[in-house]
Amino acid sequence: MPGRSGGRVRKDHRSECVINQMVEMFGDKWSLLVIRDIIFVNRRHFRELLTKSLEGIASNMLADRLQRLIEQGIIVKSDDASHKQKVIYSLTEKGIGLLPLLMEMVVWGHKYLPDSGLRGLAKVLEAGGPKLWEEFMAELRETHLRAPNAKRKTRRPMGSARISAMQKLQAAYDPALAKRKASVGTRPSLLRQR
Repeated sequence: MPGRSGGRVRKDHRSECVINQMVEMFGDKWSLLVIRDIIFVNRRHFRELLTKSLEGIASNMLADRLQRLIEQGIIVKSDDASHKQKVIYSLTEKGIGLLPLLMEMVVWGHKYLPDSGLRGLAKVLEAGGPKLWEEFMAELRETHLRAPNAKRKTRRPMGSARISAMQKLQAAYDPALAKRKASVGTRPSLLRQR
């Protein structure tokens, strides 16, 4: 596939095929899971990402993946204003742009992987479609990029409580997360063996 460099393959990629480049970027076992936890469960500190990972990521592996994601411009690291010794990881616009890909993966997995435990999340994603995805991306921009969400500035009638996209997705994600934690809790040795 000829590309922007005049048909030559860059030395840091096997080919200029965008699918190949994405596989090289995210083809390991952990990168997308770290991004998943930052996006869907708002885990933004190293300790949270380490101790609350259902898959049991090792600290050296997590540190490596976070550094790779920073180098790729997917996330940024900054000092946490609430605690002098902590850093906080935030998505960049490039990282937020991964949301539709992750959502499509959940929907595809629900359809073709019968053992998927996130059926509720997949149903919410399918029902909400691109409109929900855009709303969630706007909320992520507000949280991670500190960009004001224009929709939040509109006046709502008194007494109406709008449920955010994050709340809808969290409500669908939490039961599967709790069920998974309970089943893993009965077999703690399996969690760290992966």
